[in-house]
Amino acid sequence: MTTSPARRAGTDPPVAAWLLPSRFDAVLFDLDGVLTDTATLHLAAWREMFAGYAPQAPAISEEEYRAHIDGKPREVGLRAFLDARGIDVPEGVLRDLAAHKDRLFRALLDERGPDVIASSVELLRQARAGGLRTAVVTASRNAAVVLDRAGLTALVDVLVDGRVAAALHLPGKPDPASFLEAAHQTGCTPRRCVVVEDARAGVAAGRAGGFGLVVGLERPGSSAGLLAAGADVVVADLAAVRVPVGRR
Repeated sequence: MTTSPARRAGTDPPVAAWLLPSRFDAVLFDLDGVLTDTATLHLAAWREMFAGYAPQAPAISEEEYRAHIDGKPREVGLRAFLDARGIDVPEGVLRDLAAHKDRLFRALLDERGPDVIASSVELLRQARAGGLRTAVVTASRNAAVVLDRAGLTALVDVLVDGRVAAALHLPGKPDPASFLEAAHQTGCTPRRCVVVEDARAGVAAGRAGGFGLVVGLERPGSSAGLLAAGADVVVADLAAVRVPVGRR
């Protein structure tokens, strides 16, 4: 496990949002691309899987990944991507491809480990220190392993991942069901919860669930899409979002 620096070098950016404990009770974080930089591993695994299936086709672009795959359950994202490319495959093949992608991702995770985004983890720590509950809400079925490898498990009160969603028959993002389940498990109402997401599907889920604040974490070129999906504020680095620790 390594630590990624803030996304932009230099001093901390101006504060774009204060998470006041008088207004909020919990912060619900996505995992891949928010707390950890494992989104790059996911994209690499998707590209390797697709290159093996359709070696003559163009590689999956970052824009295609963000638009069709990112933040969604594996098979749902894969179907959306293939539909956008005009590729029709039987359900059995779809499941096999999704399972192969997962094996590739786990191999990359074992090889490289999860990179932690330092400023995002600092916000997680601030939330805990400020008395806010914390949750991770992700479509990944490898979330518990990633959190453990990243040393973040003890900072997370509630985990609603792909395994929990499957057990409870929760639809994936952009449906808000997984975020609503996390709010329920933290004992907090959606209006008093903050959603932090880097994927359009996740931002849309936060908006649809009626959460008190939806923060979009920008990747290069993604700001407009996050705002269009319903983000209240978009930041390039979570150092711009802070909790006034010690005050209520």
